[in-house]
Amino acid sequence: MTGRGRELADLMRKKKVDVLCVQETRWKGNKAKELGDGYKLYYSGANKQGRNGVGIVLSGELKNTVIEVQRKNDRIIKLKMCFGGEIPNIISAYTPQVGCTEEEKGNFWRDMDGVMQEAEEHERVIVGADLNGHVGCENEAIGQVHGGHGIWERNPEGESVVDFAVALDMAIVNTFFKKKREHLITCRRGTRCSQIDYCLHKRIKLGEVKNCKSYPRRPCSPQHRLLSMHGFEAKKGRKNQS
Repeated sequence: MTGRGRELADLMRKKKVDVLCVQETRWKGNKAKELGDGYKLYYSGANKQGRNGVGIVLSGELKNTVIEVQRKNDRIIKLKMCFGGEIPNIISAYTPQVGCTEEEKGNFWRDMDGVMQEAEEHERVIVGADLNGHVGCENEAIGQVHGGHGIWERNPEGESVVDFAVALDMAIVNTFFKKKREHLITCRRGTRCSQIDYCLHKRIKLGEVKNCKSYPRRPCSPQHRLLSMHGFEAKKGRKNQS
């Protein structure tokens, strides 16, 4: 993220993205900053420079609707907004990767559960996250949260994602839309590709989501791709994306 704020703002403007969740910002501290063209970044970083970090970028139309910012730690941030008769909670998260201790992973999922539980029943909850796990393409017995469209096989980290989704009744949105393989891939490292970035949405309102896919030709970083979800209508009739 260092030095790429303007690039993110340009990407959001061109793709008409109103909400963008970012991970691995690697910025120190907990702040908010203007990126240009009206876009504003809220971020939560570590005490030490150069590790983790999460953030949420809002368009100029939405940045004044923020009513609460919760910076849980350098892996979880939540914004609560109020507009168009809705109270959406947007969560950006970054799961400990393979190689981190089981304690770190357990603490992350406990923190995520706590943040989720704080939202009221009538409030909308949307998660945009790098969850560092493969949920796979099989959805037997978990069809309520997994739409059956994924790549590779589920791994232990992916099992944690599925367990979280089932427990909180959250749909793993990018598995519910049948796409070409290139639009399912969210991360490519050399010749290796994976689906480890996800949008999660309350299952009860999944029908309001119109589309979800990744963009092969529009990387947000050298490895991760933009994953876009077309969501509910804002007060001015514009579709939100994250």
